[in-house]
Amino acid sequence: MIKVFVYYIAKQTQDISEAICQEFALLCGGFGVQLEFINAFCKTIKEGQKVNAKLAQASYSQVFLKSFKNHQYRIALAPQGKVLDSYGFAELLQNKTEIVFFIGGAYGLEESFLQQCHQCVSLSNLTLSHKVAKVVLSEQIYRGFGLLNHHPYHK
Repeated sequence: MIKVFVYYIAKQTQDISEAICQEFALLCGGFGVQLEFINAFCKTIKEGQKVNAKLAQASYSQVFLKSFKNHQYRIALAPQGKVLDSYGFAELLQNKTEIVFFIGGAYGLEESFLQQCHQCVSLSNLTLSHKVAKVVLSEQIYRGFGLLNHHPYHK
């Protein structure tokens, strides 16, 4: 079983994007992949966002760093990250047993946090809300594992 975790920051979670992400998580199960979404929003982040961008970013790092484990492959999503096509994205997933994705909050992620991840990837040159980023990421995770498993979904 391959485990993929997506950490994100959202004040509310009950919306249409949750249903779409859960649908892709269910589909990933067909490839032996457990896809789980974890909302990291907490009081620390709420307070940091009230002060300024720098403190908000520091609060994201503080909360996300608690989830780091040595055996996990860590991928941060950031605008300055590498832009990949679906085949390149699939290669990121290949031969991993645990993968963790981090979607930053409204102020993005600190450079020091990005450096502690194995990869930094951009989903688009466009700015995406966390809801849209989660949906796009979920679909690309499913597509990536589909490519690795020679599934016809990618056609």
